[in-house]
Amino acid sequence: MSGEAILSLRDLRVWYGTEGDPVRAVDGVSLEIRSGETLGLVGESGCGKSTLGRGVLGLLPESAAVAGQVRFRGRDLVGVPPKEMRALRGPELGLIFQEPMTRLDPLMTIEGHFLETLEAHEPELDGAEMRRRSLESLAGMGIPPTRFKQYPHEFSGGMRQRIMIALALVLNPKLVIADEPTTALDVIVEAQILGILADLRESFDTALLLITHNLGIVAESCNRVAVMYAGQIVEEGEARQVFAQPAHPYTRELLRSTISLSTTGLHYIPGAPPNLIDPPPACRFHPRCPNAMRVCAERDPIEVALGPRATEAGAGSHPRDRVSCWLHGPGSEVPPGGTEPLKRGEIAIAEEA
Repeated sequence: MSGEAILSLRDLRVWYGTEGDPVRAVDGVSLEIRSGETLGLVGESGCGKSTLGRGVLGLLPESAAVAGQVRFRGRDLVGVPPKEMRALRGPELGLIFQEPMTRLDPLMTIEGHFLETLEAHEPELDGAEMRRRSLESLAGMGIPPTRFKQYPHEFSGGMRQRIMIALALVLNPKLVIADEPTTALDVIVEAQILGILADLRESFDTALLLITHNLGIVAESCNRVAVMYAGQIVEEGEARQVFAQPAHPYTRELLRSTISLSTTGLHYIPGAPPNLIDPPPACRFHPRCPNAMRVCAERDPIEVALGPRATEAGAGSHPRDRVSCWLHGPGSEVPPGGTEPLKRGEIAIAEEA
């Protein structure tokens, strides 16, 4: 991994307009991704993961308001005109969609999809070169040239996903955002997709933001992990360290809910992610947290650095592991009595106060 961040988010906010109050889908997120690095973004559905990815790419509806910074290779993309963003998507910023069957045009052959992509971004290429580039990208995904003129419905789900990856990579983007790339795929195809993404990172020094619910995928294929809840990052760190010693109660509860061969009973997190139109005050996880204290319902948690991140030789300095939780907050910042446990019946009373 190179020492410089290829993507840097600073206090990114994406709010959707409604007839009433706005939906705070992404609310003050700061992250960094370096070339050759894979960052896993995990959390329950409705926590803002996909909105964050689309905010980076400028693929948001007109009702969305964006604030903060999205610096890609030193350039802030917030406020960039749509025409310039379209020029960046493909050659610089790639996207792998969650459901390939809904993204591939059923009336176009696979050849048509590739030619359309290359003509839009590299019109100077002749037909022979476009075909060569397309077949080379497909071959890297294990799709033979004999399938080039077929239609999407003639492929299995796993092959369609590999075609989507090939489409995203044919222009050699510097950053790829993969939104649930293995959803609804069997474990054999899932392993193939993860192997392809790993080869991509090693061969082309491509940065990858992997959005997923699958913690096993993150543990296997990501350098770092960021845990997102209710539009905010609650914990970030080196993947192996976070999984071995999770610092935030939400991270611990997610890991406890994972099913493995040794699972003897089903564990789940009580309740559901909050309504992002009117999220809970202070720590947004406190209504569901088994370790909630009175201070958690009264004051926003302070972000705490947990220690230096282990880096590869020559990788340079890197932001340290961090967590936003009063369990790790400085004692001097906690008001008197704030560390008293907050019982379930007291949560509503504390919020009203």
